[in-house]
Amino acid sequence: MASRYELSPAQWRRIEGLLPGKAGDPGRSGQDNWRFVNGVLWVLRSGAHWHDIPERYGKWKTLHQRFRRWSKAGVWERVFADLIDDPDNNYVMLDSTLVRAHQQAATGKGGTKTRLWGAPEVD
Repeated sequence: MASRYELSPAQWRRIEGLLPGKAGDPGRSGQDNWRFVNGVLWVLRSGAHWHDIPERYGKWKTLHQRFRRWSKAGVWERVFADLIDDPDNNYVMLDSTLVRAHQQAATGKGGTKTRLWGAPEVD
């Protein structure tokens, strides 16, 4: 049984062909890609630091380095683009809890005060 942060076998089958390390790809095989992706999902969904990742996903430093390499190589963008184009996708949404402005971005007391630079101020 998968943890709440992990991919189900059906979800994994959906993306495994999009990831590097398949048979026929140059370099090492990605025999632990499923464990790696689950580890990344654990960090991103839990909000925890990489240092706090459970041991079942491997060493945090290795996981983080591989995450950065895949990010630079555009692997995540390719996966997301493929999932978004899926006609059965029912999960594309933007939750307002994810979009936040910094507290200083809000207008403070007194409302907005726009000053035109170079124009004399009127009291």
